[in-house]
Amino acid sequence: MLTVAIGWHIYSLTHDVLDLGLVGLVEFLPRLLFMLYTGHVADRYDRRKVAALCQTGQALTALVLVYGSLTDNVTRELIFILAFMLGTCRAFEMPATQALLPNIVPASLFPRAVAASASAMQGATIIAPALGGFLYALGAFWVYAPATALYGVAILLVLSLPAREQQPRKEKASLDSLLAGIRFIRSRHDVFGAISLDLFAVLLGGATALLPVFARDILITGPWGLGLLRSAPAVGALLMSFWLARFPIERNVGRIMFISVGVFGVATIAFGLSTSFWFSLAVLAVLGAADMISMVIRGAFVQLETPDEMRGRVSAVNGLFIGASNQLGEFESGVTAAWLGTVQAVVLGGVGTLVVTGLWIKLFPTLAQRDHLHTAKPR
Repeated sequence: MLTVAIGWHIYSLTHDVLDLGLVGLVEFLPRLLFMLYTGHVADRYDRRKVAALCQTGQALTALVLVYGSLTDNVTRELIFILAFMLGTCRAFEMPATQALLPNIVPASLFPRAVAASASAMQGATIIAPALGGFLYALGAFWVYAPATALYGVAILLVLSLPAREQQPRKEKASLDSLLAGIRFIRSRHDVFGAISLDLFAVLLGGATALLPVFARDILITGPWGLGLLRSAPAVGALLMSFWLARFPIERNVGRIMFISVGVFGVATIAFGLSTSFWFSLAVLAVLGAADMISMVIRGAFVQLETPDEMRGRVSAVNGLFIGASNQLGEFESGVTAAWLGTVQAVVLGGVGTLVVTGLWIKLFPTLAQRDHLHTAKPR
């Protein structure tokens, strides 16, 4: 809901497509600045409390937007400041929450658990953007106030999770400790290939930052239409996550992952060329389904290959890659759209995703040929 509201809010204020990309860049910067510390915090401290503290920060950010919308004091500069605050909270939250799941679920059930967890996340992702778009039509306050309350619910829920059986390590922060996650990923060729594939494919193919432009100027709709467009990928992802939770991928995981990234690229091109609102919704749903397949395979594979005492730091590096592919991808889309035009930027990004997919098959042949996920108990 916050993402939809902030995107529409700043585009309504400035009518500058570049600002949409700058919001993504500002949200990404904390992942880059604090990457080495976010993972160490997740490995050293109670991951539940770290996540709850981050959600508290996001609630306070939403509360500032509540006040700003009531007093009509939301400015371009304020949105950038709050985007940085949100990015900082999410930078510390992601490795903590990602590393929580293996502490709760047995390794043999972990691939199904990743899909089930993704189902819950995508269900919320479907409801929230559509609801946010409809509520924004009533005024920005009607998005920001419920978002603040929902963060409060999230804080209570995450604190109710069971504590880790293994006590967090009390190792002090050092350069060697902080860099351990990077060294681990670099030493595992297939892990590095899976994470970097997502980085470059989604970095080039991401079009979500430009959805306000498509909604307003190309597909000729309003905030409600933007909400539906933001929800469409999550609809496809949710349906696919239900399928994967019931029928997990157990064979040819490498080939399936690369095919799904290729489908993501084709769907991006189709969306960029579309002038039909309903066809755009359909191809965004296909895009989301393809991305879910890749995400479940990659997420289960990376977590199962990582020892528990390293999961926070490895998740932090993975989070940087994900943030680069999402928030930095939004900046790339905004800059490319400002230079070449909105449609051209999206189509070029989809072509770039296909090129990266083919190149990664050549660079990481063992990943492309991988048959099974690792299902042994993490070392």
